[in-house]
Amino acid sequence: MPLFNVNMFGFIDGNPIATFVIDHDHRLVSWNRACEVLTGIAAADVIGTKEHWRAFYPEERPVMADLIVDGLIEEDVHYFYQERFRPSDLIPGACEAEDFFPNFGGNGRWLFFTAAPIRNKENQIIGAIETLQDFTERRLAEAALRDKEAYITQVIQSTSVATVVIDHTHRITHWNKACEALTGLQASDMMVCRDHWRPSSPAGKPFLADLVLEGEIEADFHRFFHGDLRKSALVDGAFETEAYRENPDGEGKWVYYTAAPLLSREGELIGAIETMQDITRRHQTEESLRQSEERYRELSVTDSLTQLFNARHFKATLEQEMIRAQRYRRPMVLVIADVDNFKSINDTYGHAEGDRVLEALAQTIRNCLRTTDTAYRYGGEEFAILMPEVASLEGSILAERVREEFAKSPQEMPGGASIYVSVSMGIAQYEPGDDAKSIFSRADSGMYQAKNRGKNCIVVTELPSGP
Repeated sequence: MPLFNVNMFGFIDGNPIATFVIDHDHRLVSWNRACEVLTGIAAADVIGTKEHWRAFYPEERPVMADLIVDGLIEEDVHYFYQERFRPSDLIPGACEAEDFFPNFGGNGRWLFFTAAPIRNKENQIIGAIETLQDFTERRLAEAALRDKEAYITQVIQSTSVATVVIDHTHRITHWNKACEALTGLQASDMMVCRDHWRPSSPAGKPFLADLVLEGEIEADFHRFFHGDLRKSALVDGAFETEAYRENPDGEGKWVYYTAAPLLSREGELIGAIETMQDITRRHQTEESLRQSEERYRELSVTDSLTQLFNARHFKATLEQEMIRAQRYRRPMVLVIADVDNFKSINDTYGHAEGDRVLEALAQTIRNCLRTTDTAYRYGGEEFAILMPEVASLEGSILAERVREEFAKSPQEMPGGASIYVSVSMGIAQYEPGDDAKSIFSRADSGMYQAKNRGKNCIVVTELPSGP
């Protein structure tokens, strides 16, 4: 009876994770395509030899699989792996480690590797299986391969990557412990399931492996999954994607899926294998970065006191609105507002109370704006409002609403005192030939005219009449 069932290697070769197997004499018996891609060494060059160490080290030394075959002698383990070695959290008897390999790629690569014993029916170690993952970019953990039984079941059960295998009838034949941990669904419940994939079922949603098995994955993918479907760069006929899923308890996770067809020695499609890896932390990191960038962008254009847009954003937006008004010959109004007697408020009550008055005016402006309008604090007590698609009459109506609402709202001061504060406002409508400087100058002039007329009023300015 052969030490290894040849069908076992079909699963190994179809696995997109780099995997090799040695026998009890430390000879290499399997070196899959992913191993060839990762190491740059062809299987034909090492199968049948004891020189698999050459892929990883400049001098001969045992790899983790060799130590497994030798029975994990404690002194050897400590000598070769020190603190980098640890037992697998998922599979008894398996082990895992991370290390840097300077000979991989141009600048070296970080690899996460696992190893587990392969036993015969008499529970004797007949070899070892080792998997390797490039963590330089993915940084995702896969643990060792190990199981109590030999052959195909042991290979599937020994991987710490959530793995499900279906046969040609879509019946689940393998659902490993990592799959249980990731999905919250027990193998005992899933192994009896044959119709999990049928769309006619109330909960019918296929696995990626089901679509691979059907042979119409690229046509059917978007019926059941969101996101992008990609062809695997490692395994012919394999695919990968990322999707969000919820466990039965409602816990959500982002999962990276791969699926590949399983072929018999004659090339007949006999099933499919799928792996699932939790990439929630990566997605959370990406989302945190996105939010941080968005918050930074907001802060860069926002006045910290009033939470209106700041002077820099006002200048940029005014230029853009002027260009749009000129190009499409559409009306636009600029309002300039200045708090009346603001120096007296600061001198009498202090700058903190003056700031509260500015915050109150900013809130009043926000309450009166249309959704298309924007407001800015561009100076100490000076504010601006841009109103596209309106003429001066409509603009003056909104400005009057702001002036009136603010003037009748008492401002609470220390000691229980209340004061009433007003604003003076100037309004200028875009006219052909205007630029940002000219329209601002007219609106600002209108504001000063309002001050000269006794304050707490609005002045609409027009272009000077010709001779």
